[in-house]
Amino acid sequence: MNAQPKSTEPAELRTAAVIPAAGRGVRLGPGTPKALRALNGTPMLVHAVRAMARARAVSLVVVVAPPDGAGEVRHLLDEHLTHQTSDGVDVIVVPGGDTRQDSVRLGLAALPADIGTVLVHDAARPLVPVDTVDAVAAAVRDGAPAVVPALPVSDTIKEVSPGVQPGGPEPVVGTPDRALLRAVQTPQGFDYGTLAEAHERVAREGDGATDDAGMVERMGVQVVVVPGHEEAFKVTRPLDLVLAEAVLARRRATDGF
Repeated sequence: MNAQPKSTEPAELRTAAVIPAAGRGVRLGPGTPKALRALNGTPMLVHAVRAMARARAVSLVVVVAPPDGAGEVRHLLDEHLTHQTSDGVDVIVVPGGDTRQDSVRLGLAALPADIGTVLVHDAARPLVPVDTVDAVAAAVRDGAPAVVPALPVSDTIKEVSPGVQPGGPEPVVGTPDRALLRAVQTPQGFDYGTLAEAHERVAREGDGATDDAGMVERMGVQVVVVPGHEEAFKVTRPLDLVLAEAVLARRRATDGF
């Protein structure tokens, strides 16, 4: 694959990607944090960093590591990334917080003053295509303060009332029109000032917000959707790892990486 030139945005409009990777990913089972689980022999986090770095728009990637694991993550990235495999994009590592919301806020605090667009990307979505990343960034640069990639929902969705007993029957209280529903992915893109204001104004409650676009919505700011991609799925369960390995095998056969 021929390398394409990076975006020539003015310095004040540079785009950065923030990857919160401080969670443990309990649904994949005990042991190594989810972001550091191997996918085709390489940690998912490395795949996610490469996905952001390959995008033409991105010139900086900030990885937010576990609070006590920034050194380990830096060593891991140095081991797997070279200037060539990161497409010349700067990659920095900062320690995160107790929640994803805290970690994104700390990632934002590490950005230099010349960043105008911020992409927040899940480390557990390691296979997001470059075109999706660039489409989100382009929509923000074109004037949208908040942008999310999403796919139409293929399953019928039921709204339920919580059951009396966990795992027991739950009464159905509604069936939303799935034509109006979208399954949201990442990276979510934002005008820097909009996202920074959301993290200043929206107080952390419980385990904190897991959707930055939702925080922006709470301020009354319009969020828009652009087409997502099937390969930007989230690796949450062991079965997802099998699917991710299959996608990588197809890419190696057809794209050479």
